[in-house]
Amino acid sequence: MTDQSINEIQYNPDRLLDTLIERLRLKNDAALARALEVAPPVISKIRHRRLPVGASLLIRMHEVSELTIRDLRYLLGDRRQKFRISDVQGKPKE
Repeated sequence: MTDQSINEIQYNPDRLLDTLIERLRLKNDAALARALEVAPPVISKIRHRRLPVGASLLIRMHEVSELTIRDLRYLLGDRRQKFRISDVQGKPKE
C-alpha cells in the first residue's frame, strides 16, 4: 500500500461532520452549513470528497463546537503530529 492509499483510508470527513451535527444538536447538513456560515454545497462537497476541509473552516468548526483543533483533526482522520512548511512558503516574491 502506498502512503496515498493509506491516507485515503484514514481520511473520513463524514465522521467529523456527523460528530458536529450530533454535538450541536442539528438535524442535517443544511443546518450544519447555516451554523458554520457556509453555503450548503460546501458541506456536500466535503462529504463527497471533492473539497478538503480547509484551515478557515476547521477554525470555524472549533469556534462553533468548542472542540479543540486537535480533536477536530483527529475526527477527520488527520493523525499528523507536526506540519511541515516548505522553505518557499511565507517568503515574498522577488
